[in-house]
Amino acid sequence: MSASTPIRTLTPASVLARKGQTPLVCLTAYTTPIARLADAACDIVLVGDSVGMVLHGLPSTLGVTMEMMILHGKAVMRGIQKALCVVDMPFGSYEESPAQAFRNASRLLAETGASAVKLEGGVQMKETIAFLVARGVPVMGHIGLTPQAVNVLGGYKVQGRNEDAQRVMEDARAVEEAGAFAIVLEKLPRSLGQDITECLAIPTIGIGAGPDCDGQILVIDDMLGLFADFKPKFVKRYATLADDAAKALAAYADDVRQRAFPDAEHSFGDKP
Repeated sequence: MSASTPIRTLTPASVLARKGQTPLVCLTAYTTPIARLADAACDIVLVGDSVGMVLHGLPSTLGVTMEMMILHGKAVMRGIQKALCVVDMPFGSYEESPAQAFRNASRLLAETGASAVKLEGGVQMKETIAFLVARGVPVMGHIGLTPQAVNVLGGYKVQGRNEDAQRVMEDARAVEEAGAFAIVLEKLPRSLGQDITECLAIPTIGIGAGPDCDGQILVIDDMLGLFADFKPKFVKRYATLADDAAKALAAYADDVRQRAFPDAEHSFGDKP
């Protein structure tokens, strides 16, 4: 191992061992500079298929491709030193069969250098998750609101309310039994998030699933306030960077139009 080889302090096994301990801090990242910032603060950095909406302007995650995930996965890995990097498997890359899932998951890990993949689905994905884990692919599960199934679910609705809680609980148990090392719980009632967390031996990562999960994740652009006109209920904004950026751009445009920039400080003189 060379002196420049990153020493990753978090692995799927060490994340699994964090069950019930200090909550896991997780954020998405899609670029090298943001990955460096996230790496300093986070335990897990997810290269989410949300990249399609956040960076590429797609209306949903359904148009995200393997090539996009590999491109952004490579970029994120260049910025990570210690955090566990997980890459989302995009829609259509794993649902057909366990063999298809392994083909694409192994490609994601080999070409990006990430340590694990994440895929959506519970009971119906149990066989696929088990197939991947048995072949050396660490898997993070994702149940509740699964954005890739948004057309079937009828929109971005809270899942697991009332009698629907049993279905979500069965999904959670199936993902654990299949061998996933952790599971994302998205948009669930707080009480169900707590019940699942207490029921499972693997860590739960909440996004709109209440404070009782073993960790939390947000889309980094949401929590930094880079989207000025969209804020899900479960998002807390820790900054308003869209406002700051708009002010900076307006100041730059004004300086250019008034020939105040570049000034002497930002111009080159002739050589003596």
